[in-house]
Amino acid sequence: MSENRISASLSPADKEAVMQAIATIREKLPFLVDLTPEDRRTMLKMGDKSRAFVSIALEVATQNPNFLPRSFDLEEMRRDLALFEALYPVLLSLTQLQELVDDTCIASASEAYAAALAVYSYAKASGDVAGLDAVIDEMGRRFNRRSKKKQPEVSVS
Repeated sequence: MSENRISASLSPADKEAVMQAIATIREKLPFLVDLTPEDRRTMLKMGDKSRAFVSIALEVATQNPNFLPRSFDLEEMRRDLALFEALYPVLLSLTQLQELVDDTCIASASEAYAAALAVYSYAKASGDVAGLDAVIDEMGRRFNRRSKKKQPEVSVS
């Protein structure tokens, strides 16, 4: 077997506590929105350079509100920027946590799968594992490939 990168367990109580903590996060952020892929694709994105631009624009608008149309909601702009600034550290923290959870899932699944392949290989090679032929055959179905159906040829007359 390959290198063992992870050897841990998650108790049911700890799992429940983590799930409750996630529920609490969702509860504390009731305003979160769910964008469609189309929304994500078409919306303006704010990167580091855009952050400075938005901050300067807000300051210009605050100091010179007379040139703005009456329909422009300066307070809404201020709230949107404040919400972004408040959520950004949360986003960074959750992104890091998600990457760690994802990597741990990948590592533990890989190790479990590698161990299962070893068990299958040993069981097949042993030959004297009485009563396991059906189970070994069932495990072997994992590797059966479906044959591609041959498409009927279209004759051109």
